[in-house]
This record gives sequence, structure tokens and C-alpha cells, in this order.
Amino acid sequence: MTCTVFSCQEKDKSELVWEASFPVIGSQSSPRTVDLNRDGVLDVVMGAGKNEFEHSDYGILAINGDNGELLWNASTVDQVYGSATFHDVNKDGIPDIFIGGRGPHLKGIDGQTGDLIWEYDSSNYLDHPILKHARFNFNNSVLVPDQNGNGIPELLISNGGNARAAPFETVGRYPGVLMVIDALSGRILAADSMPDGKETYMSPLLLDKVGNNETMVVFGTGGETISGSLFIAKLKDLMNNDLSNARVLVTEQNNGFIAPPVLADLDRDGILDIVAISHASTITAFSGKSFEVLWQQQISGTESSNSLAVGQFTADNIPDLFTFVSKGVWPENTGSIQVLIDGKTGALINKKELGCTGFSSPIAYDLNKDGRDEVIFSINEYDCDRAIDDKSAFLIENKLLLMDFKSGEIHILDQSKGFKNIFSTPWLGDLDGDGYLDLIHCQYFSHTDILSFLGMKIKRIDLPITIRNKPDWGAFMGSEGNGIYPK
Repeated sequence: MTCTVFSCQEKDKSELVWEASFPVIGSQSSPRTVDLNRDGVLDVVMGAGKNEFEHSDYGILAINGDNGELLWNASTVDQVYGSATFHDVNKDGIPDIFIGGRGPHLKGIDGQTGDLIWEYDSSNYLDHPILKHARFNFNNSVLVPDQNGNGIPELLISNGGNARAAPFETVGRYPGVLMVIDALSGRILAADSMPDGKETYMSPLLLDKVGNNETMVVFGTGGETISGSLFIAKLKDLMNNDLSNARVLVTEQNNGFIAPPVLADLDRDGILDIVAISHASTITAFSGKSFEVLWQQQISGTESSNSLAVGQFTADNIPDLFTFVSKGVWPENTGSIQVLIDGKTGALINKKELGCTGFSSPIAYDLNKDGRDEVIFSINEYDCDRAIDDKSAFLIENKLLLMDFKSGEIHILDQSKGFKNIFSTPWLGDLDGDGYLDLIHCQYFSHTDILSFLGMKIKRIDLPITIRNKPDWGAFMGSEGNGIYPK
């Protein structure tokens, strides 16, 4: 008998285990999971907040994965759109939380209590030649090997992007800053501005032990209307506060690199390769050994701030890429196109047009055990010609979809009228260790403009699908949050 995604399962159907609702606030963050209360069930951590430039007591949320109750919340001066990085720095046996956002906001938080361990204060660096620019947005961090000998990994993170700078205007644009921060104390160990002097919105990645065993960092510059480049540099150069020798991998005119790239071995030489998508929807794969271009694909007439999901979507054993791009020109995008890219050749092999503009990213897993991964992603259905800053009332429906490339089927996993999801990537894994997949996803109340925060809900859905292996790409930037596809 041939199994589809939801047949041949021991459970009959999906079950909503809990729904946590929060008035007033919203989020551009994506959930990540860790056991904070030692009950054996992973808990949910994510950033949140009120509308931009507003203080909130609920800027960071820790939610009990078993019942949806709030474990703790932390206040922030602005929206926390980053996703959490976890590491136990205070040695109490529970991972601590590092998460960034606007303001600038960057905090180390005790995972058990929600108490502050340290926070970044930009006022300490007003006269610093480099760090004086690090007063805008903190993007996602990744862990790098211990650099100061205290036995604890450091944080690699970028800061940049002035939200008050108008689209297409060059006034008020400041160089982004890449830095390495001591996760224990919050002390900045090294920093330098972007080599091209441009702003940055990209979360950097660590490319470890390539070629001659040199640890590298991958980062990008530019924005929705500002030209930028993708760079690679030696970690030791950054530790010397000098990115001047960074190599330009690719440059995009009138658009930059916003979404974090991914790392996967596409040419099967045993070394992770780099795949990045620019805001102009140019997808480029680079050899992790030589940094030369393996292939390039451009989705004309579109833009993208969405990262890529990596998975086995075709019949060969080479990882493939899936994402969605927006039709039109930001901020007047008019629809969403889902694209599947062959990891071996870069060929566009599947294309759909579902929903309107959204900037969340997809996840992937072989749900029906047919040897190929399916993708899960969020779409919003409304009048796609509606201006993004239109604040009049309108009808909207958010849907969480599952796409099976082998069968061509599309399934609705969840849907809510009057709700949207513009930025949050879902999470997939076994939350409670019962052998079945759990799905965490977020929806945001909406009746006026797309970007306003008006209240949110976070759902845990128990899927009737047994888990064989932990998903490789079950969250934003992969299941480990480091952009690496591990196979």
C-alpha cells in the first residue's frame, strides 16, 4: 500500500494540544525550543513586542511546551525579532538564552528564571570608532569556538540597519558591524564594520574548518533598495578587528543580502558549500572549498527576504533548496511565488503561486517516509494588490500548508481567518519525546495594515506522524539554528 502524508499512521488526526494567546503584542521572531523547567518537554522561546519603537513587558517569551503556560517574560525597549541562541553559561544545567532585536536590543538571559545576565548598552561606545555604529538592530547570533579561554563559546552577531531611513534614500545609512561577544559577560571581544561601508540585516554564519582548516565567517550587506554584497572572511581576521581582507563572493545592484544563507554539501566533496539568496531573488551556490560559483539562478520580477529550506526534494542524494519570493518591488509587493531549486544544477524545477507577500521561511521533513522531504510553510490570503501601508480594514486568512513534491499534493495543516503571519517560521520536532512530531506555529491578529502588532497566538499541534530522525531543517536557519544542513 502506498502511504500519503497522513495515511499509514497510528494516530487518526492532528490535535491542537494548546494555544497560548497574548493581547496587544506581536512578533517577527521565530520559535526555538529548549527544556527550561527540567520536565522532559521542550519549551518554546521567542522574541515579541509591541509596535516599533515601543517598550513592552513581553519582549521575550518563554512558554511551557507541555501546557502553553507562560514560564517567564522579559521586558524590552523595542521589538525583539531575532530567534534565540542557547548555551548554559552559568552552569546550572539549563541552557541560557541570547536574543537580539531593535533598540538596539541584545541580552543574555538566565534560561531558568528569565533574569538578566547581561545586556548590550550602545551608550558605552559613542566614541568608539567602530562600535559607535552598532546602535541599530541585532540580528540572529551563532556560536563560535571559545576565543578568550574561558571554556565557553562566543556569539558571532551583526548589528545594522536604521529603521528610520526611508526606502531608496541614502541619507541615514550607516555601516553595519560584525562582532564577536563573550557569551558569559557580554563583553565585546572583536568588531569591525562592513568592508564596503554598507548597512547589514543578515545574520552571519560560521563556516568551520574549510580547505586548510581555516574557520571562516559569512556575512552580507545591503537592503531592500541598497546595493550590497556577500562576503567571506577569516575568523582570526575578525578577532583582529580587521575585515579589510574579506572576499566578495557576489554583489547585487540596488538590492542587498538580507536573508541568512545556508550551508550544505552540494558537490559531495565533504565540505559544506554556501547558498545565498539576494533581495533581488538571485540564488547563488559557492564551493566551500574554492569559493567559486557552482551555479546561479535568478527568479526575475521578484524579490526575497526569505531564507531557504534545505532538504532531499528530488530523486538524487544532493540537497535541494526551497523558498518563496515576492512579486513586485518592495514595499509594494503583490503576491508570493514558491520555488524549488535543484541543488545539483540550480535549475528551477517547481513553481507555484500561493498567497500574498510574506517573509517567513519554510521548513522540511520526510513526513510520509517516501525518501523525499516535504515542505511546510505559511501563506496569507487577502487582496494581494493592497498597499503594505494601507491601514484600512480588510479580510485576511492565514494558512499553514504542507507541499508534497513527489505526489504534487498540497495539504492545509491549520488555518485561521482574521489572522496573518508575515515573519515567523514554524518549528517541527518531537517536543515531548512520545515519538510523534509536534508543530509550533504563530499567528497574529489582523484587521488593518499588514505590519501592525495587534495580538498573537502560538499553537502546539500534535501531528499523527511518527518521527524517525530529528528534522535537519525543522526551524528557521535549520534545526540547530546555525544555517547548516548536516548531511
